Amino acid sequence: MLYQPTLQALRQLNLTAMAEALEEQSRLPQVQDLPFEERLGLLLDRELGARDQRRLTRLLKLAHLKHNACVEDIDYRASRGLERARMRSLIQNTWIRQGQNLLITGATGTGKTWLACALGQQACRQGLSVRYLRLPRLFEELQTRHGDGSFGRYLNTLAKMDLLILDDWGLAPMRGEDVRDLLEIIDDRVNQKATLITSQLPVNHWHDYLGEPTVADAVLDRLLHSAHRLELKGESLRRHRDPDTTPKVDPS
Repeated sequence: MLYQPTLQALRQLNLTAMAEALEEQSRLPQVQDLPFEERLGLLLDRELGARDQRRLTRLLKLAHLKHNACVEDIDYRASRGLERARMRSLIQNTWIRQGQNLLITGATGTGKTWLACALGQQACRQGLSVRYLRLPRLFEELQTRHGDGSFGRYLNTLAKMDLLILDDWGLAPMRGEDVRDLLEIIDDRVNQKATLITSQLPVNHWHDYLGEPTVADAVLDRLLHSAHRLELKGESLRRHRDPDTTPKVDPS
């Protein structure tokens, strides 16, 4: 096949990165001297890399992560209570693929939200779908969707996410309707999809926070079963910030 028709065919097949790489090869005499199989491998590598990048961009846009955080920047200072071996296990995302939960607790400013977003970004990098939501905003959204009739469709959307991040658990009071809606969301995910929760409240206070004893029992039974727990220690990173030793973990 001639050069120009080959380029046109690649573009018709939506192999645009491959077409661009072929054009680059045509301008590099040293590449043209390579064996056919090696040149083809270079073209395929370019196309696969471009597709991976497009998929990551799409997943990150869908996730709405609050922070542009990555696991390579996690702060492992001993005072924070994070163990490298345990984090390496979580970063592999086996817990997400197995539909398990992760509960991150700690005082305000210890980096709970940043860490959750870093794990969310890592999940996106491995091709998993993620959605980040602050719990107070989620309940506002659910109230609106009850009113316009789209509640069921929205629940179905959340149920499909490989990882659902619920931030600021316990920050604002919950109404009875909120607790029941939360049970619907959690019940759709139990043993199927992973949920990550960040909270200033210790886990043993969650039952009182949820309020309705029977529904609280049901929510916590589904959340705590096979859940991983991380408790971030230390004082707020916002309060103690040395300009020369600024921690990489965003204090939120």
